[in-house]
Amino acid sequence: MGTAGTGADATVRERRQLINVAYRLLGSLAEAEDAVQEAYARWYALPPGRQAEIASPGAWLTTVTGRVCLDVLGSARARRERCVGAWLPDPLPAHTERDRGHGADPADQMVLDESVTMAFLVVLESMTPAERVAFVLHDVFRYPFAEIAGVLRRTPAACKQLAASGRRRVRDARVRAAPAVQADVVRRVKAAWEAKDIAALVDLLDPAAVMTADGGGMVGAVLRPVEGGSRIVQYMVAIADKAPGLELLERSVNGVPGLVARRGGAVMTVAAFDVAEGRVSRIWAVRNPEKLRPWVG
Repeated sequence: MGTAGTGADATVRERRQLINVAYRLLGSLAEAEDAVQEAYARWYALPPGRQAEIASPGAWLTTVTGRVCLDVLGSARARRERCVGAWLPDPLPAHTERDRGHGADPADQMVLDESVTMAFLVVLESMTPAERVAFVLHDVFRYPFAEIAGVLRRTPAACKQLAASGRRRVRDARVRAAPAVQADVVRRVKAAWEAKDIAALVDLLDPAAVMTADGGGMVGAVLRPVEGGSRIVQYMVAIADKAPGLELLERSVNGVPGLVARRGGAVMTVAAFDVAEGRVSRIWAVRNPEKLRPWVG
């Protein structure tokens, strides 16, 4: 689970990997940062003699981070269910969007691949905490079940079953459109929205499309998913009417083409899309200001 060796260098080198693991387990940059900080706090609290006995600090830190995340996941489900409206994972900007003054942000440590797309993370939310830990550690980060067993305090065979259960859940969450196709569809959605071309928008959305918004109880957002392409279009057009001066920008969201809505230079909404067969099937709109902190204008 990590490089062998002791000392500060061996542990500091693990931070990027740990942040990536924790974000995929928790879907929250702030919670991921806290989990990793807690793992490091426990490491530095060990007596020097005990540290010297640990052959792989990276493996030790991963195990502790995994256990901290497991505890967080256990309490997070109830906490998120009490949220006003829907809860969505934190949206991640592209590295180029973070290069201006955000070097210390945990978002800078993210490897943007299929395992951080909004579609993937939303499915991870449907797993039990143990399933999520087993699946992410094994299928995403390729850790052996013998080591995952140490995180979950279960047998390797039980961990294998948990990962298999999680795997079944994510089969439909794989990216279904090539990046160029997704970018083209998103670009056309942007153009149609700006032109208030209702017919074009309806044609771009799957009739069974679903839009979910996360305002965190701090800003206005629909409290329940909007179902049906025509109803989503009505909502989008209403926003255009109520928010003059809103600017849409094409941006990478969790490594996939998406849109950012900006007003007066401030990012108001980050929208991620799932595209299938040339049409938008899912929209995830994050409006919670706390989740938009890594984004720049």
